[in-house]
Amino acid sequence: MKPSLPPNARRRVRALSLPWLLSAFALAPLALQAGPWEPLFNGRDLSGWKQVAGNATYEVAAGCIVGTTVNNSPNSFLATERPYGDFILEMEVMQDAEQAKNGGVQFRSELRPAQNGKPPLVFGYQFEIDPAPRAWTGGIYDEARRGWLYTGDMNPRGATLYRTGQWNRLRIEAIGSSLRTWVNGVPVASVADSLTPAGFIALQVHSVSKTDPAAAGRKTRWRDIRIQTRDLVPTPDDASVFQRNLLPNDLSPAERAAGWRLLWDGSTTAGWRGARKTTFPAAGWKIENGELIVNESGGAESKNGGDIVTEAEFSAFELQLEFKFTPGANSGVKYFVVEKLDSIGGGGSAIGLEYQILDDKKHPDAKLGRDGNRCLAGLYDLIAPDTLRVKGLGVIPKPGEWQHARIVVRPDGHVEHWLNGVRTVAYERGSAEFNALVAISKYKKTPGFGLAPKGPILLQDHGNQVRFRSIKIRELK
Repeated sequence: MKPSLPPNARRRVRALSLPWLLSAFALAPLALQAGPWEPLFNGRDLSGWKQVAGNATYEVAAGCIVGTTVNNSPNSFLATERPYGDFILEMEVMQDAEQAKNGGVQFRSELRPAQNGKPPLVFGYQFEIDPAPRAWTGGIYDEARRGWLYTGDMNPRGATLYRTGQWNRLRIEAIGSSLRTWVNGVPVASVADSLTPAGFIALQVHSVSKTDPAAAGRKTRWRDIRIQTRDLVPTPDDASVFQRNLLPNDLSPAERAAGWRLLWDGSTTAGWRGARKTTFPAAGWKIENGELIVNESGGAESKNGGDIVTEAEFSAFELQLEFKFTPGANSGVKYFVVEKLDSIGGGGSAIGLEYQILDDKKHPDAKLGRDGNRCLAGLYDLIAPDTLRVKGLGVIPKPGEWQHARIVVRPDGHVEHWLNGVRTVAYERGSAEFNALVAISKYKKTPGFGLAPKGPILLQDHGNQVRFRSIKIRELK
């Protein structure tokens, strides 16, 4: 039997016109799951909280926790006294409308006590609060550890959600390896990661340097802080939100639902072969610990094992992978590869559009080409990466650390390169501008360069050790 409404409720429903109902549903925020909420702040004092770093002041006023920046202070954190593992957390936050600084909400975070003259250091996941023009509120930053895990650029819809000078509703779901955020009822970030399963929650007030005393006195207010820790009901995934999955060679349920599949299985050579060959190279490459590794051989191009390509070909797709290069290394990821075309002078690496992988600081190729168009994450020898956007954002890669590359090729010919959550290149394949760039590149005598209707994905052997993992693709229509 279906449950029936009480008489008063039935009368209220009959009184509502259909247009009103349609309008109400259109304007209502996404209905999120609710459960057995527990207050994390009693509205009267800071019971259950303690300041663990920084000199900013925290006080309770008008039922809110108020954090105020002070001059010459590092980042400050007011942390819960107990740790939390799996939870759903909600709160409201409001910053001063004028000259607000970015802040955040730490979760699953830890503290390194003061030592050797250095102050205490909070590290771990942070829900970003960003009133700056870049508007990355809801992004996930790994404070004092790996940097940005999910930038605001990875979900541009999030840039319109946060309102400085007004109350904003924040939500974090940290359940198992799934870490997701919402701003004012709209999903923003989705990360899969298992580095820290539990830790404290903390309210951050940003640092103020002694050279910027005018930044002191700015206030952030938090209220209605509540948490669920049992009987958790995750909000269904939104397939339109890109998920950054840091679990090696893992394909999450959200990724499967969004159409992703592994392009390398993490343990065999299945699906790959040598370029211009029918089998996988017998030497020059190795697989260990879930990593596909091109071996060091002195820096020569395709002289050891040679490049490897996928057996499948692709036309419109989204590709992502992680790579880790050694100091001074050179490599690349090519797409729309035509194996019958030789590089200049014959032989060498197979021809295709190339997402450049390079240690820009130590490899001489970074200074060749034109205007930096051979640098990391650029379109090799055609378009330089937009380094102005990358610089200063905490996403610049370092040798020996895993980096995230992403290539988007849409059916209409629009192509993008991404590095660590920031777009570095955008162009229209086959456009007049693209053809003009080819005409002044090293490929100017290569017929039909970059215009193949489809082709395999290629990982380049340029004689330097580079490691790849978590290679995934989804085809776009």
